Amino acid sequence: MKTQFKDQVNFIFSIANLLRGPYKPNQYGKIVLPMTVLRRLDCVLAPTREKVLAAARKHEDKSDEAREKILNKIAGQQFHNTSKLDFSTLTADPGHIAANLTHYIKSFSPKARAILDHFSFQEHIEKLDNANRLYLIVSEFAKVDLHPDRVKSQEMGYIFEELIRKYNEDANETAGDHFTPREVIRLMVNVLFCPDGHILTKRAIAPAIYDPTCGTGGMLAAAEDYLEELNPDAKPEIFGQDYNDESYAICGSDMLIKGHSIEHIVFGDVLGDGRTEDGFPNEKFDYMLANPPFGVEWKAEKDSVEAEHENQGFSGRFGAGTPRITDGSFLFLQHMISKMKPADIGGTRLGIIFNGSPLFTGDAGSGESEIRRWIIENDWLDAIIAMPNQLFYNTGIFTYIWIVTNRKEPRRRGKVQLINATDYYVKMRKSLGDKRNRIGQPTDEEPDMPDHINELTRVYGEFTHDDTRTIKSNGETKTVVTSKIFDNTDFAFRKITVERPLRLRFEISPDGFDALREITAFGNLAKSKKKDKKAKAKDEQAGCEHQEQIIGLLRKLKPSADGTVWMDRADFLADLSAASEAKDVRLPAPIKKAIISAFADRHEDAAICVDKDGAHEPDTDLRDYEYVPFKESVYDYFEREVKPFVPDAWIDESKCDEKDGEVGIVGYEIPLNRHFYIYEPPRPLDQIEADIATLEKAIVAELREVVS
Repeated sequence: MKTQFKDQVNFIFSIANLLRGPYKPNQYGKIVLPMTVLRRLDCVLAPTREKVLAAARKHEDKSDEAREKILNKIAGQQFHNTSKLDFSTLTADPGHIAANLTHYIKSFSPKARAILDHFSFQEHIEKLDNANRLYLIVSEFAKVDLHPDRVKSQEMGYIFEELIRKYNEDANETAGDHFTPREVIRLMVNVLFCPDGHILTKRAIAPAIYDPTCGTGGMLAAAEDYLEELNPDAKPEIFGQDYNDESYAICGSDMLIKGHSIEHIVFGDVLGDGRTEDGFPNEKFDYMLANPPFGVEWKAEKDSVEAEHENQGFSGRFGAGTPRITDGSFLFLQHMISKMKPADIGGTRLGIIFNGSPLFTGDAGSGESEIRRWIIENDWLDAIIAMPNQLFYNTGIFTYIWIVTNRKEPRRRGKVQLINATDYYVKMRKSLGDKRNRIGQPTDEEPDMPDHINELTRVYGEFTHDDTRTIKSNGETKTVVTSKIFDNTDFAFRKITVERPLRLRFEISPDGFDALREITAFGNLAKSKKKDKKAKAKDEQAGCEHQEQIIGLLRKLKPSADGTVWMDRADFLADLSAASEAKDVRLPAPIKKAIISAFADRHEDAAICVDKDGAHEPDTDLRDYEYVPFKESVYDYFEREVKPFVPDAWIDESKCDEKDGEVGIVGYEIPLNRHFYIYEPPRPLDQIEADIATLEKAIVAELREVVS
């Protein structure tokens, strides 16, 4: 942030000190943010105020709709204010400051007032006035010059971001839910627009740009700024939606000031929570950007999302599946994909920021894996950029930019580019929350800063496998592999079920009798559901006698061959059946199952158990899974990687993929970090021993000093 904007922020922070007493520090933002927006709007309208007032009197007999259009045109904005008051004249009447400020706010045009209402500022006016703070606050804000000639829109965005970060930290809230660091946005925007320079420089181009979790509008503003630098004639249409009242109000106010249609900034939850819903159900966009909340539960949206998934399938937004309830990241990406323009009319490029979870969470066939499969098999995943850690204000974790498009360049079709940008950072002099690093970009104040953003944009654009570069990272020069190119199917695998045969030995032992008595089926023999007490007692007595008969039968059961155990289940069951017939002891199927469970144990030398068709029965305790690369035959893999070590194993061929019918369930994961991992061998043992010996000598010397 440039020095003058720091001065503006520091002055606003100093105004907040006037709130001490009636408000706690973690509540200051509820006053400071709306007052900053009001002052910004006041400064924007200042040059045309008198003309608007004159026109308001002249056209007071016209309809509200016609009058609003006329006054907005005169104001040169998407809004106006018909009050004779402004921040300078509000301070001229201290005795009526509350009533005058209320009148001033209500005099904004309806669309502007609807945005301001999301601050819920009206409820604080009386409280501030009663505490003799309102006049002081307004007077001090009247001294803050936020006129667009002095503070451009992007610079105003920096001011809002710093205020939000400060007050959300004080309130133990997550500032990162409201905005994304500007250098991260700039990198995303650069990469998103990188292939389209020939399109975006056309005269009067008007691309539609959308952010479904727009926060204060930082991503939308950065995209607009990029286009303005590239093509001053560009007229982008900006669309956004957010569910945080303050963020929506700030973003909406900023869009008002910039002249964008306020109908394009919608309040609500894009996933649908029963009260609000997708604000643009029928719109398609040219570019989309988003930084949805990391790892946030979607319980509130569960009913709406699952109903759309089940009832609409791929005609809706969530046809590919739903992720686990603890992380809705993939819901936002599916929502954005549903808003891509068809490729034959230009298609769409989108960028979204995720944590690491969407790369690999979920086994084959799970919701996350199926969503990855849907994206990759449709050839929409273009690139993923692994970012440095500690970039965000509310988390120090590693983050990833996904670039998704349905109009890949020919050279990129069927391919995915992975970019390792984890070393592209510099340490900040002073941390901001959890943000301790930033991606390098030269500025007027720091011209020698490494230009990481443009370097990474070139890495993306050059699309080179094993791209190795020498970079400056946090004051050091290092050589890193930055880019790798993969086929789509490199991220696919088949999960096969590997079974081994069940081998059981049987021994009539005291432990077995104890186990039998604990089994429900055996215990139920001595229980009755009859309500009549006599009948119930009679049944239970008969059941107890039946139990004793079974136990007596088992005690006298002897192996048919020499020894004390049966090594074949078939022999054991044959001897058991013969004995039960000879002694006339009933053994229903559940009781036989209970006896097997109680007296059997697994043994590698026992005979293999077979079913009625003679097929080997699998041992569920030995069941295992293998993950076979998609490009390889599961049978070749099995013969090489499994069979030599467990010769009696086999593949369960009944487990087939629903979509292609082949053996094994298809899954997709993107092990990005594994592809860039460089093994560092441990130091030689003699060096480690030498270090230990040196440390031991130092410890002994220090101990001597203590005891001497």
